[in-house]
Amino acid sequence: MTPTNEMQIRFTAVSGNESFARVAVAAFVAQMNPTMDELTEVKTIVSEAVTNAIIHGYPDGFGEVTLQCKIVGDTMELVVSDSGVGIADMNAVRQPLYTSRPDLERSGMGFTIMESFADEFDVVSSVGHGTHLKFRKRIGEASMPLSAARES
Repeated sequence: MTPTNEMQIRFTAVSGNESFARVAVAAFVAQMNPTMDELTEVKTIVSEAVTNAIIHGYPDGFGEVTLQCKIVGDTMELVVSDSGVGIADMNAVRQPLYTSRPDLERSGMGFTIMESFADEFDVVSSVGHGTHLKFRKRIGEASMPLSAARES
């Protein structure tokens, strides 16, 4: 299916841009008329993905993050990419409470949270070349269980 709308932004990998990315995607997705819960989940996915790219992708503090968002029917598609260090052990990062940056007191729940809020979640990473996190999330009545949709 062809996207009905799409946007892309690229920004410097500094922590202040995490809130910018979250607000930008929330504003873009608002045209889909999401519930407050759906909007909160989308914002959380963006926060976790962008924070991971900034903190873990660029431990030396230099780089860029690219965020792409598409609306395809009732589905939001999101890709957060960096050209940083990449993920050496994909199994480890998917374990709750794992963090490669204990020095920053990270909780290690980012991947678990992102997976729980997305309908589809995929990670492509190459050591020394970066990471691409891909998400799909249905928005609106179509994303509700049929019984809940009937009650609304």
